[in-house]
Amino acid sequence: MSCGRLVAVMMMVLMLASSAGKTVFAAPKGKDEEKNYTLGYGDVIDVLVWKEPDFTVENIVVRLDGKITLPLVNDIRAQGQTPRQLKAHLEIVLRKYIESPVVTVLLKEARSRRFYILGEIAQTGEYALTKELTVLQAFALAGGFTEWARKKEIFVLRRGEGKDTVIPVNYLDIISGKDLKGNLVIQADDTIVVP
Repeated sequence: MSCGRLVAVMMMVLMLASSAGKTVFAAPKGKDEEKNYTLGYGDVIDVLVWKEPDFTVENIVVRLDGKITLPLVNDIRAQGQTPRQLKAHLEIVLRKYIESPVVTVLLKEARSRRFYILGEIAQTGEYALTKELTVLQAFALAGGFTEWARKKEIFVLRRGEGKDTVIPVNYLDIISGKDLKGNLVIQADDTIVVP
């Protein structure tokens, strides 16, 4: 079996497997990913304060203003901080009420990092970006192409530093092995357009 044919068969298996279930929001899997993960609005976290059930709050959603609310402490900025940074900040703030607070911040659902797929794809819409994901994996996640998809004319619209960049993606060249570099890694807020 040729390399291109093997890749095509693997893609079909991935597409069938991904279309069987729904997208699930989950925390990043790797320790390095979670350590460097920056909280954003929509993320769900638990704030656990050791031996202090009155200060422990589970399933807190980071609000649109980037803040969370805790008992007595009120509003605390969470957006833009890693779970470790938020833990350190909460331990300082809680010293007003607890002698030596020990705080754990757990990322339960990473919802702030998303990408979008539009056009001739089986399941268009918004998807959680919970791990490093390539465009081929994104196509599989979205259930594959419709019969009218122009697979040579796909592009990724990427916003960065106030301007949009259009990155062409030729699906047929990627799966044939001609352009493996074209299987780029998706970034938060990317929009994949399949004409």
